Amino acid sequence: MSRIGKLPVDIPSGVEVKVEGNKIVFKKDKVQKELDFKGNVIVKVENNQIVFEPKGEDRQSRAFWGTYRSISSNIIKGITEGFEKKLEINGVGYRAAVKGNVLELNLGFSHPINYNIPKDIAITVEKNIITVKGDDKQVVGQVAADIRSFRPPEPYKGKGVKYVDETIIRKAGKTGK
Repeated sequence: MSRIGKLPVDIPSGVEVKVEGNKIVFKKDKVQKELDFKGNVIVKVENNQIVFEPKGEDRQSRAFWGTYRSISSNIIKGITEGFEKKLEINGVGYRAAVKGNVLELNLGFSHPINYNIPKDIAITVEKNIITVKGDDKQVVGQVAADIRSFRPPEPYKGKGVKYVDETIIRKAGKTGK
């Protein structure tokens, strides 16, 4: 039995939620998001809460139950507060700058890396910290992972792009026997 699926999702004030067929429509001001649950769960909106129930008692139905509950919770959090990931650049001469809709990264290669910023994502750079913000948790995480993948941190000096809360396990060099 899903422990996540049992919990109802609270609807904060200012957010409007409607179930239309096999879709849940979330609306706040001018932002509108849809979640297509493809009829895999039973969804009810009652008492300013979204309640999910499994369609059957098989393993697949219970998996969908918790999954769609988590996704809808993330949509509500995204349109009310938003999501944020912070990346840190370490290394001599490593820099980042936002130029229009492009993030320009100088990471020790012979050429700068130009990363096109997706729509609905805001990227800011302060000193050596890159902040990725947006209202979709999956997109924010993917953009941060893409930026990190250009130069992942190496274990000897720690040079590269890492998450702010990430710890890098250091290795001893040739002299460390």
